[in-house]
Amino acid sequence: MKSFRKELWFEVPARRAFINITPQVSKCLKESGIKEGLVLVNAMHITASVFINDDESGLHHDYDVWLEKLAPHEPVSMYRHNVGEDNADAHMKRQIMGREVVVAVTDGKLDFGTWEQIFYGEFDGRRRKRALVKIIGE
Repeated sequence: MKSFRKELWFEVPARRAFINITPQVSKCLKESGIKEGLVLVNAMHITASVFINDDESGLHHDYDVWLEKLAPHEPVSMYRHNVGEDNADAHMKRQIMGREVVVAVTDGKLDFGTWEQIFYGEFDGRRRKRALVKIIGE
């Protein structure tokens, strides 16, 4: 069995964003040479997420609105974590959206359902962060 590891780096200028990273993950898969196996992609920061869904701007807007209702950024004083910080909401948003995804690899390609894409969700941007791509298989 072979394994492959690569870090994808992001520097999102806004506080929040959803970035389709499917092309980067597909590139990693091609670099790995693995034809059958699994791809793990996980956010390596506790205020970011990796998830699978549709690449549709209306849905991304709805996620942003929904997450802000569930864990509003303001007022920052409502969170105990925010003593000296302002990102407690980002930790909660990450918890809701998840840390990682696993995708099957079949015949050298990501084995998705219809419309599925991989996204990096940023909830406390404006600095460099990364996601790990780990691929195992034959």
